[in-house]
Amino acid sequence: MGSKNGKPVLREEDVAALVKSSGLDEDQVKESFNAFIAEHPNGKMKPKDFREMMSKALPKKDASKMEKHVFRIYDSNNDGYIDFSEFMLIFFIMSDGTPEEVLTKIFRVFDVNSDGTITQKEMTKLIKDMYGLLKSEDPNLAAKDLISKSAFAEMDKDQDGKVTTEEFIAACMGQDDLSKMLALKVIDIF
Repeated sequence: MGSKNGKPVLREEDVAALVKSSGLDEDQVKESFNAFIAEHPNGKMKPKDFREMMSKALPKKDASKMEKHVFRIYDSNNDGYIDFSEFMLIFFIMSDGTPEEVLTKIFRVFDVNSDGTITQKEMTKLIKDMYGLLKSEDPNLAAKDLISKSAFAEMDKDQDGKVTTEEFIAACMGQDDLSKMLALKVIDIF
């Protein structure tokens, strides 16, 4: 995305890239951009705006604790804002991406400090924040600590104390029940 006189503009190369990645045509990309700019005149969605969008999308779910985790998926350059390109890219990966592309993005939810790996501490924090969503669907759900330790053990195949993107994807795509359930819960948020 470019800028002209301080206003965000959609460059031709942005349009071309989004047409290619989203399956939308040029006019649809431009319409989506105009709608995004109408809502966010500076071209950036703040965490507060994202929170409002999440509460409209999930009015009955207790997703408030998950907002910051989901925000990380969209904010791929970690600048604290979501611009139009980031928003569109994630929106279309989550709706039409391959399982590997979707899981790579979901990995960012679990990777709290964005260092490329998930630690036991990060897993525990995420399970704590997700627990309300999980418990509402399964009242007999095991305790948070047990879920966290079991899911981490499932994913950390080489037992080095860190889960890589590859280990995460393999666990979610394999027969690893807890890993799959957690990934599906994150997908439900979308």
